[in-house]
Amino acid sequence: MKREIIQFLIDWKERKNRNPLIIRGARQVGKTYIIDEFAKTHFSNCLRVNLDEKPELKKLFAGNDVNRILTELSVLLNTDVTVGKTLLFIDEIQSCPEAISSLRYFKEKIPGLHVICAGSLLDHTLNEMKTPMPVGRVEFLFMYPMNFKEFLRAHNQEKLISYIQRFDFSEPFSELIHSQISKYLRYYFFIGGMPAAVKSFSESGNMSDIQRIHNEILLSVQYDFAKYGTRKQQEYLQLAMRYCGRNPGKKIKYHNMDREIRSTYLKEAIKKLELSRIVHTVKHSNANKIPLTEHVKDEVYKTIFIDIGFVNHLAQIDLIDLDDLVTSNEGMLAEQFVAQEIMTQYASYLNSELFYWSREEKSSNSEIDYLFQHKNKIYPIEVKAGKTGTLKSMQVYLFEKKLKNGIRFNMDLPSVGSFKTKLYVGKKPGELSWNLLSLPLYMVSELKRLIELKKITK
Repeated sequence: MKREIIQFLIDWKERKNRNPLIIRGARQVGKTYIIDEFAKTHFSNCLRVNLDEKPELKKLFAGNDVNRILTELSVLLNTDVTVGKTLLFIDEIQSCPEAISSLRYFKEKIPGLHVICAGSLLDHTLNEMKTPMPVGRVEFLFMYPMNFKEFLRAHNQEKLISYIQRFDFSEPFSELIHSQISKYLRYYFFIGGMPAAVKSFSESGNMSDIQRIHNEILLSVQYDFAKYGTRKQQEYLQLAMRYCGRNPGKKIKYHNMDREIRSTYLKEAIKKLELSRIVHTVKHSNANKIPLTEHVKDEVYKTIFIDIGFVNHLAQIDLIDLDDLVTSNEGMLAEQFVAQEIMTQYASYLNSELFYWSREEKSSNSEIDYLFQHKNKIYPIEVKAGKTGTLKSMQVYLFEKKLKNGIRFNMDLPSVGSFKTKLYVGKKPGELSWNLLSLPLYMVSELKRLIELKKITK
């Protein structure tokens, strides 16, 4: 199945000043598969080192003599190495910090050698390494589950993708095409973007194996918990995973997770899940100006789960009821979906960050689902599962921040509009002139392009 990051790998291969590449991502998002495919199509051969399958090879990385390391790997794995034509792929590198440290010497001593590394629990190792990371001598690529565009491509729907990418408001969006895309979106909501689940459905066209696949992957994630500490700590991880998976987009309040467990233990559990890339935090920002990171309240955050398919699995939503997406969980699923799509819109070398805004007062609460920073401007995003819904929070936010442009994702056709709204912020009356870019959920991937159309932000 085609993945968008393959182009990043091609560009990396051809770059003269490249560094050894470390691919970071959760278990089963397709890291090993994409590297193997890349090696087959763009190199003469691949020296493949799996440090979990062959733990005895870890001894080779003691010391900094990378020429010796490469020679011994070549002999032991019976693989010729030609610099510039051979890819050295070190898989499960998180189990050997010495191998990570050696990457700087591959860069310095054998700069022509292409080196890629991967590992599912890599962020834990990077966080705990006693020796400093070889800064400036390695680079990172962040990998996520398949996004909706990749899901469509896996189902040979290139024409639907092309139609979405060409749309520019010069003509109305076809209702029939909207209906067809929405059908695939319903499938994606339940199947998600984990490659094994997508592959199963694209080949068979039925849902029979999806729950089993989701369950197997989640079990493998839970088996990893044994590496994270005591039995009690593993129980906290189990609890935190279930809670975050069933409540994406909900502000974390530790007493809602379990009133009997100290908040510091639950906070630590969520942090470990984040390092495993099983959950992603959505940080609260006052959003007074860019960058959004400078106005973050560390103790106030929401979480989203790694993949929308797992959210359904953990919430025990029936996969056979695909035609009736309108359930009590639809708002939660829409918010999870938009978050996943936003994260894959960042450049692959950036670790995606998500932000939101809220104001809690006795008289009224306001919350913006996501804040999107593009070209030195901040855009508030509201997510609606259906075709309707008020935008009170957006109006309050725009008025308070003296901004003019807001974005809504829902299940209606694309539209743009300019409005004048009278509102009360606290007890003060005010008037707001503002613009709204409203897009169907499946067009998150086109957000940057459509923002830049002059008619959107006039």
